[in-house]
Amino acid sequence: MAEAQVPEGFERHFRRSGLTDPWEPLYSRQFEDRFQIGLVLAEPHCNSRGLVHGGLIAALSDNAMGLSCVMALRSAERDVGKGLVTVSLGTDYLGSAKLGEWLEIDAEPVKTGGSICFARAIISGNGKPVAMANATFKIL
Repeated sequence: MAEAQVPEGFERHFRRSGLTDPWEPLYSRQFEDRFQIGLVLAEPHCNSRGLVHGGLIAALSDNAMGLSCVMALRSAERDVGKGLVTVSLGTDYLGSAKLGEWLEIDAEPVKTGGSICFARAIISGNGKPVAMANATFKIL
């Protein structure tokens, strides 16, 4: 199986952290209404069977959904305060993605309130559904 290529429009992800550093290189792209994170699945992203690990899906979905809420708040010229923290995170696994495939998290804000934001994400592997996630964030 040939290794997936990074789709057009994705750039190296600008947000680094100690959690995600072992998973680099990560990529992201922004649209007016949503935020995406993607990567080519390698051994550090997969379990012993060569399938993407659910923990990676949850962590990157959390990251993408939070950034989608920040984008929505800023585009509405609302104060982001000191950032957002996750209040709740739910992930439903629908399928799997394999070593060498392109994993993409497509996140969008659902509602941004005065102190709480809601978001959802569709996660796909080579264009096939892998998971769905939703999250609630508190504005600090």
